[in-house]
Amino acid sequence: MFTLPDLPYDYAALEPYIDERTMRIHHDKHHAAYVKNLNDALVGNGKLLSMPVEELIKNLAVVPEAARTKVRNNGGGHANHSLFWQVMISPKNGGGGQPGGALKKAIDATFGGFVPFQEKFTAAGMGRFGSGWVWLISDGGKLVITDTPNQDSPLMDGKMPILGFDVWEHAYYLKYQNMRADYIKAWWNVINWAEVGRRFDGAK
Repeated sequence: MFTLPDLPYDYAALEPYIDERTMRIHHDKHHAAYVKNLNDALVGNGKLLSMPVEELIKNLAVVPEAARTKVRNNGGGHANHSLFWQVMISPKNGGGGQPGGALKKAIDATFGGFVPFQEKFTAAGMGRFGSGWVWLISDGGKLVITDTPNQDSPLMDGKMPILGFDVWEHAYYLKYQNMRADYIKAWWNVINWAEVGRRFDGAK
């Protein structure tokens, strides 16, 4: 059975950039619903229910066809949000700023510096039509910015996400309404670059 992970911080930890009420609804309602729906879709299939969700969505072909779309949507939602909570942290505990170490060197080499990277990532977030995600992925050690619709994940294409950004309206509408640009600008203040760097090192 899949379970809803706890947030690694208090609901209000990302204030004022992401508000407590949004975090409660986003985690306790939206993410919880993905977990419930995923478990419901795989009732009686103990082998698939025991797989790590990342492995499950990497291998959707093993899911019975009748359940595959539901598993894709809800398994993707579970995996994506599980990563999303981890790559954010309170500004009081180091959120925001810029990455260091090998990740910084890779960003500089690939994008020409942090500011051009930030601009390209922001543009992807603004350009993602409707609901979806923006990703920084490590593809054989090479950094790539990409985006996916709905709850699709780069894992479904064999790519390793190291940073994921939720641009579904439920992630920001209570505070920012239709101002996605303001939400994206605020989000840079809560990125947990230490965790993203750890994921980058692991992906290599």
